[in-house]
Amino acid sequence: MRILHPRFWLPTVLALVVVALLWSWVAQDNPYVLPTLSSVGQQFREDPNLYLSNAGTTLQEALVGLVFGTVGAVVLAVLVAESRILWRASMPLAVILSVTPVVAIAPALVVAFGFGMTPKYIVTGLITFFPVLMNTVTGLRSVDRHVLQVFRTVNASRLDVLVRLRFPSALPYLFSALRVVFPLSLVGAIVAEFSAAGAKSGLGTLISVASSNSQLDRVFAAIACLAAMGSLLLLLVTTVERRALAWHESQSR
Repeated sequence: MRILHPRFWLPTVLALVVVALLWSWVAQDNPYVLPTLSSVGQQFREDPNLYLSNAGTTLQEALVGLVFGTVGAVVLAVLVAESRILWRASMPLAVILSVTPVVAIAPALVVAFGFGMTPKYIVTGLITFFPVLMNTVTGLRSVDRHVLQVFRTVNASRLDVLVRLRFPSALPYLFSALRVVFPLSLVGAIVAEFSAAGAKSGLGTLISVASSNSQLDRVFAAIACLAAMGSLLLLLVTTVERRALAWHESQSR
């Protein structure tokens, strides 16, 4: 297996060792700026359930919002790809939404929907929506003109063209967007938790409470959880992409 070959994993391991050494060197003389790695590890050993339960809450917020944002973006992408009028009507609104800082919207959503899960789902969905929309639209429109002409020659219906030609050509673009928005969904969940000051669980809430109590090692332990979750989500979508696009030339490199 390629993953077992030293050329695959050795550069990453060496980079991690260098970062760990630099971290330890800085933390040794500046414990109030950067906690030692041993103190961060001690946080996990003392109360692993604290991090697991809060990570579960944040992961739920991220995945539910991600599903709603992705499904909504794909449906709208199909509609605007089939209708120029709908494209002209909806894309300016989508662009305005994409350039509006979600950090500014999150507090208003908390006021409107309370401290429950709903505002967190909405924030995460908004963050993931636009990248998926734009990439999917680009993919749906990037079909080979000669192949499209063949479909028209045999009088294929618009549904056949969509299912057999446009959607397969959009899959590489869609997975490219998913590689970005899967880890990004955690950012949306954390932003929502920061905005919901009365929230009781979630890694964002844990970081906020630990920061106010000057528990720097607990803050970095929660950040380490987020980094691990983001890496696992990226690994998941990359694995699915390799299997779903085994036929595409991008996976043959």
